[in-house]
This record gives sequence, C-alpha cells and structure tokens, in this order.
Amino acid sequence: MPGVGAFIDGIGLVGPGLPNWTVGEAVLSGNASYVEQLVELPAAATLPPAERRRVGRVVKLALAIGYQAAAAAGQDPARLAAVFTASGADGDTCHEICQMLATSDRQISPTRFHNSVHNAPAGYWSIAAGAMAPSTSLCAFDGSFGAGLLEAICQVLAARNPVLLIAYDTGYPEPLNRARPISDAFGIALLLSPGRGEPTLGRVDVELTADAADVIADPALESLRTGYPAARGLPLLVALARRQARRQVLDYLDHRRLAVTSTPCR
Repeated sequence: MPGVGAFIDGIGLVGPGLPNWTVGEAVLSGNASYVEQLVELPAAATLPPAERRRVGRVVKLALAIGYQAAAAAGQDPARLAAVFTASGADGDTCHEICQMLATSDRQISPTRFHNSVHNAPAGYWSIAAGAMAPSTSLCAFDGSFGAGLLEAICQVLAARNPVLLIAYDTGYPEPLNRARPISDAFGIALLLSPGRGEPTLGRVDVELTADAADVIADPALESLRTGYPAARGLPLLVALARRQARRQVLDYLDHRRLAVTSTPCR
C-alpha cells in the first residue's frame, strides 16, 4: 500500500494520569513526571437529561476526548465526520446482560441492549454534538487504533474534509476481566484535516509494514501502551509532544503493522 497522509489539528487524551493533552504533552515530552491516577470522566453534560442518566463510562470517554480534539482545532463538532474505533463495547453493560441471561428471568432491559451495541458511542455523539455528518464505527481488537487511523486518513483524502478519529477503551468487571484485562479507561482523539492550517500540530503519513511495533522506553508509559488497545497510538503522541520528525510502527494486523511518519509543523 502506498503511503497516505493528513494533518493533525487537534488532540484529545484521557487515561490514567493523563486527563487531557496539556498534561499528556508535558509527560510525553519528558518535561513532567508521569503519575498514575485513576481516570475521572466528566459527566456527559451535552446530552439531554434522560440520555445522560443511561450512559456509562465508554460513552463519557468518547465524548470527552472528541470534544477536546475538536476544541483544540477550533472546529464545530456538529460539522465533523467521525471515525469511532474500540476493541470492545461497553464492558459494564455487557456484564449486566450476561448476569441477567444467567438467571431464570432472562429479561434484558431495552436500554441495556441499546447501550451494548458497538456503535452506541457514535449515536450518543450525534445527539450530544448535534452531528449530522457521517460516522463510522470500527473494531479490530488490539489493532483498533491503527485501523481507525488508517480509515480516518483515507476519509480525509477521499472527501477533502476534516475527520475526527475517536479511539477508546474501557474495562470489564469480573469475571470478564480475566479474559480481557483492561484495568481502567483510555482514549485518544485526533482531528485530521487535508491541509495545513493555523492549529496544525504536525503531519502524519502511514503505510503498511512487516516491522515490529515500537515500544516506549519509559516502563510506565509502555505499560499503558500494552494495557489499553487505544493506547497503541502513544508512540505517535510521543513524537508529536517532542516535536520530532520520526517514523514509528504501531500495532494493526497480526502480520502487518502501520508505519507512521510524523513531521512537526510547530
């Protein structure tokens, strides 16, 4: 596959000890120490009260990082096409449904079922942001960030319009956590555009490669990268935070990874 690329105009970040890109940039650049803390997600304040009461952590996470990236780029969220990518759905809701199916009642709440589907965050985003532009929801297990980045860049090039990439993961309660251990929540959002503008942070060009995925030298940050599928994008954020022109390899398929060449614009 020949290389394709786009410009990054805004970043959203939420993870353990990384509540936003301001903190994340300082930590990933080496200008601040990483201190692990549990994620505190903001309320989904832009949703109507009825929907706000129904949503769980996965929707709150997707909304939080999406708004961060759009605001950093000075873009109206209502006008943005979006690509949502995650390795799973709402873990808490899946747990509740499994518990109910294990009883003699087996009556599943329609709200629980609605929130269990993979594109639920995209639907709530359209309500919260008033977004009428198209959205895509992807899942590629541990390669979900790479799959989402490739899809978003292709959409930018095809439509010549900005696209918001929203990559996120939250965990499962026990006993599902034993099969898919994700201890907290982690999300990265990138506002990708076809041309360089005032808010542009850098350019990224991607191509497929057989090379092994990059690791992060800092053990704590490497633990984040391997512990959350959405955090497979951290090597790219490290390059952007350090304003380095560099090539990094991100997880994607079993036998093909994604080589991402980043070029700073600031």
